[in-house]
Amino acid sequence: MTRYAVFLRGVNVGGVAVTMADLRRVLADLPLGQVSTLLASGNVVCTFAGSSADLKEMVERALRDGFGYDAWVVVLTAERLGELLDGCPYPADSPDTHTYVTVTNDPLALDGLAAAVSAVDPEAEETRLGPEAVAWLAPVGATLSSVRSTVASRSRHRSAVTDRNLRTMIKVRAALDALAVT
Repeated sequence: MTRYAVFLRGVNVGGVAVTMADLRRVLADLPLGQVSTLLASGNVVCTFAGSSADLKEMVERALRDGFGYDAWVVVLTAERLGELLDGCPYPADSPDTHTYVTVTNDPLALDGLAAAVSAVDPEAEETRLGPEAVAWLAPVGATLSSVRSTVASRSRHRSAVTDRNLRTMIKVRAALDALAVT
């Protein structure tokens, strides 16, 4: 069994309300082990005997059937999430900035997003952590109005990427580390 992190895109924003209890109920019907949700923003850790691609397809189908919305998820193995976080050069806590990690299943989406952000703000700071992830900074109190957040919310990027605060990603990593591997 492989340990996986599943990040739901667009949960509990924009009218898509999914309680974590309901999410666990829907996922309980899937061949997953040790399912746990973290926070209320669509973070799931679990074990699964198949591939990331299989897990992604299965969870998206279950969410669409269970909640009636066009669900998109990003799936990372525990090992890969750890590698990405280890490569993040920004602090988890700072009095002036918040660090975010954007993840995707489509690396070309990150390329397009980076180009769109750079066109609006050539000084925007971000670090590519791998083909599927980028870390970036937002001023405290201005995350949603930041150029990066504004550009990422456009429809062409919305279904391809999801953002998490670095502190949240660290909690997901710790939850993955706590799962028993059988």
